[in-house]
Amino acid sequence: MVRIVPTLVAERIESVKAGIVSAGAFAIAELAIILLGETIVKALSQDNLATVILNWESLLQLSFGAISGFLFGVTYRYIIRDDRNSHLSDGAVFAFGLIRGLALIENNLIWSEILSLLFLIAQSIICFAIARFILDLAIARSLVKPFI
Repeated sequence: MVRIVPTLVAERIESVKAGIVSAGAFAIAELAIILLGETIVKALSQDNLATVILNWESLLQLSFGAISGFLFGVTYRYIIRDDRNSHLSDGAVFAFGLIRGLALIENNLIWSEILSLLFLIAQSIICFAIARFILDLAIARSLVKPFI
């Protein structure tokens, strides 16, 4: 029979809470960026701005973003522990952002569109930075406990 140590269960619960907070923050940030982008495109094409709606591709992007945000939150909690080293926090954001952005670029590799490719990296980094900020707030307010 396997005995699970109560502290291990508590740590897992805190990791899931961190993941949920981060996934929500990431998805909201990405939704804002998607809607802003669609609004700008519609404004430039002089279409009716009232018809900005999400398509299946955007919803799929949001769901993948939420999964990425969840994994970031769980990992970030373990990276920072109770240490407040800004290099670790910033490094986690840039590592996750670059990996996600570069993966998006790898799938759409057209060198003539380098500006839009750089936008994908910046979008990922911004979303992870917002998720980090919200997760740091949740930890500061003791909604999520840091890993010890």
